[in-house]
Amino acid sequence: QVRLVESGGGLVQAGGSLRLSCAASGLTFNSYVLGWFRQAPGKEREFVAGVTRSGASTYYADSVKGRFTISRDSAKNTMTLQMNSLKPEDTAVYYCAADLVASVLRVASSYDYWGQGTQVTVSA
Repeated sequence: QVRLVESGGGLVQAGGSLRLSCAASGLTFNSYVLGWFRQAPGKEREFVAGVTRSGASTYYADSVKGRFTISRDSAKNTMTLQMNSLKPEDTAVYYCAADLVASVLRVASSYDYWGQGTQVTVSA
């Protein structure tokens, strides 16, 4: 079965960096659209970044554009999210997601498979 496992979360000061990873198994990696979402306490899950099957196209939420970089490595079946210039408002549980179609890449309901999430906390 499809399994997604996030890692790399933690506590960092504002202005710092973190690198999240998502290890995928049980799927044909290059057939899936991949995305990162996050959910802060009391808020809905929101889109952070997405990458197409080939990796040729990437998409970002306006709030993270220029600070975060999404990438995928088909040799390792992993996706990463490099997060720089972190802000306290980036604090959330971060989830990776995968779907064969992801008809609307920025929408959480487009994805069938989800990881368990990793906590990112940015202190002021």
